[in-house]
Amino acid sequence: MESSMNLLHDAGIQATRWLQEHFHGSQDLFLFISFAADLRNAFFVLFPIWFHSNESVGIKLIWVAVIGDWLNLVFKWILFGERPYWWVHETDYYSNASAPEIQQFPLTCETGPGSPSGHAMGAAGVYYVMVTALLSAAMGKKQLKTLKYWVLWTVLWMGFWAVQVCVCLSRVFIAAHFPHQVIAGVISGMAVAKTFQHVGCIYHASLRRYVGITFFLFSFALGFYLLLRAVGVDLLWTLEKAQKWCKHPEWVHIDTTPFASLLRNLGILFGLGLALNSHMYLESCRGKQGQRLPFRLGCAAASLLILHLFDAFKLPSHMQLLFYVLSFCKSAAVPLATVGLVPYCISQLLATRDKKAA
Repeated sequence: MESSMNLLHDAGIQATRWLQEHFHGSQDLFLFISFAADLRNAFFVLFPIWFHSNESVGIKLIWVAVIGDWLNLVFKWILFGERPYWWVHETDYYSNASAPEIQQFPLTCETGPGSPSGHAMGAAGVYYVMVTALLSAAMGKKQLKTLKYWVLWTVLWMGFWAVQVCVCLSRVFIAAHFPHQVIAGVISGMAVAKTFQHVGCIYHASLRRYVGITFFLFSFALGFYLLLRAVGVDLLWTLEKAQKWCKHPEWVHIDTTPFASLLRNLGILFGLGLALNSHMYLESCRGKQGQRLPFRLGCAAASLLILHLFDAFKLPSHMQLLFYVLSFCKSAAVPLATVGLVPYCISQLLATRDKKAA
């Protein structure tokens, strides 16, 4: 088994070196793709746009991203996947020859296990939701599949796979993942998104259900971590490797640790439940104003602006526990602002204007 994995990892190292040698001038493009594929952009950019265009798609997007990333964390803890940038230094596979040299970049030194790729899994899940939503809208209420539909189907799915290939190549290029890890991520992400096509309860879930699911996801992950730690398995083994083999210590970020991503995602889910069951949401998005296109466009634009400013606020990282707590709170504020606060404020401004005009 170990010899087979060594061969697989060596093939991945050779792929990384080949990409870095032949596409060295494209490193900025690959870095941008990795940055764009981060789930944070799904929460801060794609979610506000989709929610105020089609609420059900926005809600599904959050659920697919959060549950997908939670499963990704569990898979990583089970599979103990290596990452190229440290494996190439620690393996004895190259004992009779010099180990291949691969470059590192600011986004290389992630601290969690490598399999499956979270970026590939997240991108596959999120873009699958968006493509299927657009195709569903193109069919209309009569569910007719005309020639225009099939042309759009071809274009969208070609675009989908182009994005997935770019994300996979990017992750391999920067030596954050092996090729088999990004392939596993794409398949897993699509499976999660496909599953949520048959889950209808998420659109009318109560606050109690949101709280219960958030608590369950956190308890399961924490319990799993403590159980394996009790039997001598350290699930944070990768943090030491990242700190040891990353060429620049400042490239190792606490927000890439497993618990940081867990609390960020749970904060998003909890905030969504809080917002959808709030008085602000019911008065604005569910009121008369919520049916008007200018109102929806204004909410999307204002949400994007406010979340961009909000994202610029960097959390203190000198204390891990404080960072985790603030990360949860900051994430919860994202859907709370997008779904509740911003629409409510805009609806109140429009109502005040209408009263003055009358």
